[in-house]
Amino acid sequence: MNKVFLDAATNASAGGLGIWSTIIMIAVFAVAMYFLVIRPQKKQEKEQAEMRNSLSVGDEVTTIGGIIGRVVSVKDDTFVLETSKERCKIRMLVSAIKSIDVRAAEATGVSKDKEETDNK
Repeated sequence: MNKVFLDAATNASAGGLGIWSTIIMIAVFAVAMYFLVIRPQKKQEKEQAEMRNSLSVGDEVTTIGGIIGRVVSVKDDTFVLETSKERCKIRMLVSAIKSIDVRAAEATGVSKDKEETDNK
Protein backbone atom coordinates (compact mmCIF):
# COMPACT_ATOMS: atom_id res chain seq x y z
CA MET A 1 0.00 0.00 0.00
CA ASN A 2 2.85 2.39 0.69
CA LYS A 3 4.23 1.79 -2.78
CA VAL A 4 0.89 2.75 -4.35
CA PHE A 5 0.79 5.95 -2.29
CA LEU A 6 4.35 6.90 -3.30
CA ASP A 7 3.60 6.26 -7.00
CA ALA A 8 0.52 8.48 -6.80
CA ALA A 9 2.51 11.27 -5.13
CA THR A 10 5.24 11.04 -7.78
CA ASN A 11 2.68 11.21 -10.60
CA ALA A 12 0.99 14.23 -9.01
CA SER A 13 4.25 16.18 -8.77
CA ALA A 14 5.15 15.31 -12.36
CA GLY A 15 1.70 16.46 -13.51
CA GLY A 16 2.24 19.80 -11.79
CA LEU A 17 5.43 20.29 -13.74
CA GLY A 18 3.54 19.63 -16.99
CA ILE A 19 0.97 22.33 -16.21
CA TRP A 20 3.69 24.92 -15.56
CA SER A 21 5.50 24.09 -18.77
CA THR A 22 2.24 24.51 -20.68
CA ILE A 23 1.61 27.90 -19.04
CA ILE A 24 5.16 29.01 -19.87
CA MET A 25 4.76 27.92 -23.50
CA ILE A 26 1.49 29.88 -23.81
CA ALA A 27 3.16 32.98 -22.34
CA VAL A 28 6.11 32.66 -24.74
CA PHE A 29 3.69 32.28 -27.64
CA ALA A 30 1.76 35.40 -26.55
CA VAL A 31 4.95 37.47 -26.32
CA ALA A 32 6.10 36.22 -29.73
CA MET A 33 2.73 37.15 -31.27
CA TYR A 34 3.01 40.64 -29.79
CA PHE A 35 6.47 41.26 -31.25
CA LEU A 36 5.78 39.60 -34.61
CA VAL A 37 2.25 40.81 -35.36
CA ILE A 38 0.77 43.45 -33.08
CA ARG A 39 3.76 45.77 -32.58
CA PRO A 40 4.67 46.14 -36.29
CA GLN A 41 1.01 46.76 -37.16
CA LYS A 42 0.72 49.54 -34.55
CA LYS A 43 3.94 51.10 -35.87
CA GLN A 44 2.61 51.04 -39.43
CA GLU A 45 -0.70 52.59 -38.35
CA LYS A 46 1.19 55.36 -36.54
CA GLU A 47 3.30 56.11 -39.64
CA GLN A 48 0.15 56.23 -41.82
CA ALA A 49 -1.53 58.64 -39.38
CA GLU A 50 1.52 60.92 -39.37
CA MET A 51 1.62 60.89 -43.17
CA ARG A 52 -2.07 61.78 -43.42
CA ASN A 53 -1.74 64.53 -40.80
CA SER A 54 1.12 66.12 -42.75
CA LEU A 55 -1.01 66.51 -45.89
CA SER A 56 -0.80 70.01 -47.39
CA VAL A 57 -2.05 71.87 -50.45
CA GLY A 58 -0.01 71.10 -53.55
CA ASP A 59 0.98 67.56 -52.56
CA GLU A 60 0.58 64.89 -55.23
CA VAL A 61 -1.12 61.83 -53.72
CA THR A 62 -2.35 58.38 -54.64
CA THR A 63 -5.59 57.19 -53.06
CA ILE A 64 -6.45 53.65 -52.00
CA GLY A 65 -8.68 53.48 -55.06
CA GLY A 66 -5.78 54.27 -57.39
CA ILE A 67 -6.70 57.88 -58.18
CA ILE A 68 -3.66 60.10 -58.62
CA GLY A 69 -3.90 63.86 -58.30
CA ARG A 70 -2.89 67.09 -56.61
CA VAL A 71 -4.39 68.35 -53.35
CA VAL A 72 -6.25 71.62 -53.83
CA SER A 73 -7.62 72.15 -50.31
CA VAL A 74 -7.56 70.40 -46.96
CA LYS A 75 -10.19 70.58 -44.23
CA ASP A 76 -10.58 68.60 -40.99
CA ASP A 77 -11.09 65.08 -42.32
CA THR A 78 -11.60 65.76 -46.05
CA PHE A 79 -9.56 67.13 -48.92
CA VAL A 80 -10.22 68.13 -52.53
CA LEU A 81 -8.19 66.30 -55.16
CA GLU A 82 -7.60 67.75 -58.66
CA THR A 83 -7.15 64.79 -60.98
CA SER A 84 -6.50 65.87 -64.55
CA LYS A 85 -5.67 68.66 -66.98
CA GLU A 86 -9.39 69.39 -67.22
CA ARG A 87 -9.20 70.17 -63.49
CA CYS A 88 -11.68 67.55 -62.31
CA LYS A 89 -12.07 67.98 -58.57
CA ILE A 90 -13.09 65.22 -56.19
CA ARG A 91 -13.79 65.63 -52.49
CA MET A 92 -12.42 62.68 -50.51
CA LEU A 93 -11.70 61.57 -46.96
CA VAL A 94 -8.15 61.98 -45.71
CA SER A 95 -8.24 58.32 -44.65
CA ALA A 96 -8.45 57.38 -48.37
CA ILE A 97 -4.84 58.46 -48.99
CA LYS A 98 -2.49 55.58 -49.73
CA SER A 99 0.69 57.60 -50.20
CA ILE A 100 2.01 61.10 -50.76
CA ASP A 101 4.07 60.83 -53.94
CA VAL A 102 5.48 64.37 -54.23
CA ARG A 103 5.42 66.98 -51.48
CA ALA A 104 4.43 70.53 -52.40
CA ALA A 105 7.76 71.87 -51.09
CA GLU A 106 9.69 69.35 -53.21
CA ALA A 107 7.68 70.23 -56.32
CA THR A 108 8.50 73.93 -55.99
CA GLY A 109 12.11 73.28 -54.99
CA VAL A 110 11.77 75.10 -51.66
CA SER A 111 12.79 73.28 -48.50
CA LYS A 112 10.73 73.48 -45.31
CA ASP A 113 13.69 74.95 -43.42
CA LYS A 114 13.88 77.85 -45.85
CA GLU A 115 10.11 78.39 -45.64
CA GLU A 116 10.27 78.53 -41.85
CA THR A 117 13.13 81.06 -41.85
CA ASP A 118 11.30 83.17 -44.45
CA ASN A 119 8.14 83.18 -42.34
CA LYS A 120 10.02 84.37 -39.23
